[in-house]
Amino acid sequence: MKIDLYEVIQEPLITEKVAKDTEKLAKYAFRVYPKANKVQIRAAIEKIYNVHVIRVNTSIQGGKWRRVRFQPGKTSDWKKAIVTLKKGEKIDVTTKA
Repeated sequence: MKIDLYEVIQEPLITEKVAKDTEKLAKYAFRVYPKANKVQIRAAIEKIYNVHVIRVNTSIQGGKWRRVRFQPGKTSDWKKAIVTLKKGEKIDVTTKA
């Protein structure tokens, strides 16, 4: 299945834990297209942000149960990718590429 590079990476995740890993370990987290594989994620990050990716770890985040107007429902499952960059390289996630 062919996915456009800009559809693979949906948005960067900015949390306290990710910020700590970014400073110390050069790891960045992204919300990615659920059917994208690690090779596609690596290619998209390298092309969009012009960096060298060393490792890509992915996980499926299960949706949570929520209640809207007394009706229970579940939010969608989504995929998270944690990308480790080559030492000394950075990504500015505050601006959109």
